[in-house]
Amino acid sequence: MSKTQSQNIKKSSTVAVGIDLGTTYSCVGVFQHGKVEIIANDQGNRTTPSYVAFTETERLIGDAAKNQVASNPRNTIFDAKRLIGRKYDEQCVQQDIKNWPFKVINDHGRPKIQINYKNTIKTFTPEEISAMVLIKMKEIAEAYLGKKQISFVFIAAALAYGLEKNLTGEKNILIFDLGGGTFDVSVLSIDEGQLFQVKATAGDTHLGGEDFDNRLLSYYCNEFKMKNNKDLTKNVRSLRRLKNNLERAKRILSTATEANIEIDSLMDGIDFYSKLSRAKFEELCMGLFRSTLKPVEKALRDAKMDKARIHEVILVGGSTRIPKIQKLLQDFFNGKELNKSINPDEAVAYGAAIQAAILFGDNHEIIKDVLLVDVIPLSLGIETVGGVMNKIIERNSRIPCTVSKDFTTFENNQPGVTIQVCEGERTMTADNNLLGKFELMGIPPAARGIPRIVVKFDVDGRCK
Repeated sequence: MSKTQSQNIKKSSTVAVGIDLGTTYSCVGVFQHGKVEIIANDQGNRTTPSYVAFTETERLIGDAAKNQVASNPRNTIFDAKRLIGRKYDEQCVQQDIKNWPFKVINDHGRPKIQINYKNTIKTFTPEEISAMVLIKMKEIAEAYLGKKQISFVFIAAALAYGLEKNLTGEKNILIFDLGGGTFDVSVLSIDEGQLFQVKATAGDTHLGGEDFDNRLLSYYCNEFKMKNNKDLTKNVRSLRRLKNNLERAKRILSTATEANIEIDSLMDGIDFYSKLSRAKFEELCMGLFRSTLKPVEKALRDAKMDKARIHEVILVGGSTRIPKIQKLLQDFFNGKELNKSINPDEAVAYGAAIQAAILFGDNHEIIKDVLLVDVIPLSLGIETVGGVMNKIIERNSRIPCTVSKDFTTFENNQPGVTIQVCEGERTMTADNNLLGKFELMGIPPAARGIPRIVVKFDVDGRCK
């Protein structure tokens, strides 16, 4: 950003805000007066459920939506982020659909959410639902900041750790971010607490606390059926009540070894009383817990860094409170003490607020010399003959970057080509995400292989 731009922003009193748009909860922070403030919502909570509900009279977002989920399960949407970029027939999507009380339909291969709003059937994309939550977070910021001009940014949060610790020298850190629905690992180097350089990223866009909850739900549905010969999966309200209680029990097990599950009149007047021990929870979810280590290994491998060179392992996301996950990670790093110094629910919004301030020209002493060097999380390329993905920019390439590749025609006198831009690591473009396409016409007549078509990808500091 130029000096002129920075001055203009400062004169307009723009306030930079960072938002963590989470799968299960979202959070917003603002950087002002040299520090980050996490902004509470209208209920006084510093995190807001990523829930959207539709009733006969209104649309509810956040706490109000989650509070009425048991009485309105078919029209209360959550976990929408788990559908973004997915195809309807993917196995993980089909498994989620089995666990959700709301309806997901197949629209030309893409999943869409169908609800009843004001006695009318409406269909939304998962991106539209996420946008509604985003608008709610923006409103929370505006209510706190008043009429000031606000600029938003959404980014990961290594900055939350680096600036708080006043680091000296060069440190290698690993961010282990396990939230409600997604899992991300980043390996970074921090030089003198000012240069933040992302070395590699990895993760699983379909792994988090919701998956642990669903394991518990399946187990206790079976228990209820064995005891009472009743199938809870046929009653969406009963299923939602049970899941809410299991989620609470899971949270209790982060600090206790046993939790009680007590639900009056769960189904057909039958009360349900049971217990969940930490040992049973770990047994049911051990496969999922262990799977978190594979992205850690991949990120270290891509960063060309031995785990012994990692100075700090930073825990982010509510699911990192689970003791067994902490134990597995600590054992992987040969007993290294894990860093729990930052609030796992607020770290991403905290770091995003700092990055927003940097991007929009805040010259406060604390951040004026901070530089974040990020990387491309997924390879970018185009489709070539046979539907093959030809990668142009490889994953973990440093941002900004510019890469060009030469292509040619497949047929004699071919008048044009279709350029399909995709992201992903699979060999075939059908298995990757299509970002967009366009027609390049007007190629002069020539034998196949003669025309030269240069495709140039240019990604700037804001991933545009």
